[in-house]
Amino acid sequence: MKQKVFKEKYPIFELILDKSETTCKSVDEIIAFFRKKIEAHPVATYIATFDHYAHTAALAEGSIDKNIKAAKNIVFCFGKELPTPEVMAVRPRSIGVSDLGDRFVVIFMEAPNPQANEAMEVWSKALKNA
Repeated sequence: MKQKVFKEKYPIFELILDKSETTCKSVDEIIAFFRKKIEAHPVATYIATFDHYAHTAALAEGSIDKNIKAAKNIVFCFGKELPTPEVMAVRPRSIGVSDLGDRFVVIFMEAPNPQANEAMEVWSKALKNA
């Protein structure tokens, strides 16, 4: 898992996973894996799955890199407090999964909550054993 900054301002975590490193065969299987982790978590709540590839492909002006075969986000929330309206700007959370043919890319933006980051990192790394 690598931490980096996207577009010089967004802190993200990225895991590039060769398909030989996981038993998951598709983006849908990885999304299902994450959904089980979210549903088993004592605080996290599953919200939705968004098919970013289908959405972009359906747009007249949509553009998708030729290497991307599928791309979905699983959307969920770790929020157990609502101390200020500002916290709404950083919720909910999302993990993106892309299929690049020979590998998957699992990616998420750093959360202000260290426990949320730790959970998402642990879940992502667990794909190597799944």
